[in-house]
Amino acid sequence: MSNARIDPMLVSILQRRFKSITEEMGLTLLRTTRSPILNEARDFVTGLYDRQGRMLEQTEYIPILAFALQPSLKSVIDYFGDDVHPGDVFMHNDVFSGGNQNADVAIFKPIFLEEELIGWAACKGHQADIGGNAMGGYNPEAREVWQEALRIPPVKVFDRGERRRDVWDLIFANIRLKTVEEDLRAHIGGCVVGERRFLEIATKYGVDVLYAHVDYLLDATEKRMREEIRRIPDGSASVESYAWGDAIDDDRRLLIKLRLTVRDDEIEFDYEGTGPQTEGFVNAPLSSTRSAVMLCTLMMVDPDMPHNDGLLRPIGVHVPEGCFLNAEFPAATTFGNTLAGPNSDAIFKAFYELAPDRVSAGWNRALNISVSGWEPRTNRRWADILFLSLKGGSGATAATDGYDHIGLINCAGGILGQDCEMIEIQDPLLLHRHEYLCDSAGAGERRGGLGVETELEFLGEETTLVTFGDGVKPGSEAFGLNGGQAGCLNRALLTYPDGRTQVPKSKELVRGVPRGAMLRQVAGGGGGFGDPKLRSRSKIREEVEDGVISPEAAERLYGLEG
Repeated sequence: MSNARIDPMLVSILQRRFKSITEEMGLTLLRTTRSPILNEARDFVTGLYDRQGRMLEQTEYIPILAFALQPSLKSVIDYFGDDVHPGDVFMHNDVFSGGNQNADVAIFKPIFLEEELIGWAACKGHQADIGGNAMGGYNPEAREVWQEALRIPPVKVFDRGERRRDVWDLIFANIRLKTVEEDLRAHIGGCVVGERRFLEIATKYGVDVLYAHVDYLLDATEKRMREEIRRIPDGSASVESYAWGDAIDDDRRLLIKLRLTVRDDEIEFDYEGTGPQTEGFVNAPLSSTRSAVMLCTLMMVDPDMPHNDGLLRPIGVHVPEGCFLNAEFPAATTFGNTLAGPNSDAIFKAFYELAPDRVSAGWNRALNISVSGWEPRTNRRWADILFLSLKGGSGATAATDGYDHIGLINCAGGILGQDCEMIEIQDPLLLHRHEYLCDSAGAGERRGGLGVETELEFLGEETTLVTFGDGVKPGSEAFGLNGGQAGCLNRALLTYPDGRTQVPKSKELVRGVPRGAMLRQVAGGGGGFGDPKLRSRSKIREEVEDGVISPEAAERLYGLEG
């Protein structure tokens, strides 16, 4: 234990310095990765950890990845023990040893000052391919993990600064796209940036002083988080929500049962009674479910809260093994991140019973579409996720309207849709239409966020389209609160060059989509909050003029006359 005197000013400086380091790591990835999933949509996260693997700070472009980095690092630390050296680099994605999704691959670099391990730098990003039966990483036909992806348990890919060529080649021999290898090199580069900056701090202040202040920072964050929880009234709420479809039966309802308990300065999430794991890929590993809990909980507290290990301490999560939110080996689990949608519904409804002024109404559940195939302009394979068209609206709160075109909840607004021109440059796609959808938002005194309507034409060859989502069945709309109404449902329609149409299921692999086929996708709006009749009349008239609300809906839902 260090006897270093604690300087509160230095604690604050270090917290902000850690944050700036993770942001610089993120900027490195934005400028060096090749896949539009990473450099356009920002589907990645960066983090700094101490020598024990405790979270010091992170930059959460994708929150559900961010809170899943620490369990992966713990697996690496436990597996390698003392066999960690300067210049080492580790890779991990395995959902049965701390990972959240197979396509979300983590890179960890230990940070040494001379011969002493003093911390870890980490980057995790969604890769354009990760092996398995379907290019792009999503396979609704999978019934076990080996049909989904290449499993990467804790593995050392650089040993004392030298790349282990045999291990490296083994991994990338099982991944289709060269882009993935290039992007994971960029992840290593992001970790090097984190290592460099962390060493500057340790050299300037000394390791003993640094860690004395880190301990103080984590304890102070815990204290601050407990103070936030005390502002939520004590009590318990038992709620249910449902995910729809298990990739076998599209009409099957999967029960999420949650008992939320707030007691003094602690919160407990208990999922006892949640439905069993499915035969299909609609399951989540524990890491993904815990991340969904954290990202929703942080929406209830001070947004300036430091994001480090201290904020995790007052929060307990119990998810029974073998339920579809904590599936056991060798279950298929690629859909797990998307289960944050129905899970967040349960969490928000439970918090609403205890602290109605802190929650939002329901967010639009994601209907994700992944596309892959052959790009004739460059004679290469390609894969992308249509983030542009899947982002619906968020739920309104007691004080504000929902955000338009923001979803997914598991990304909490961090993920971006592709730029309308860049998507045509990077992918064999032609964008015909992309606009807010009138009347998509749930009506309320505070309306939900607007959804969008998008039309895309496929210009590539050997195209495969994969739907993996929810929100298409009645009852799965973004729910309203306190008299607010639900948003609209998601929809997708394929129109082939011969005029034939197909409505893909919410979880389906559609092969052989020909050149010239059109996809029309609707991402629904968020739920409203409060009685629509109480909404400002002038605001409604403005939105009718802007085409946000139709005259018919203004009269029928909001009671606007004239």
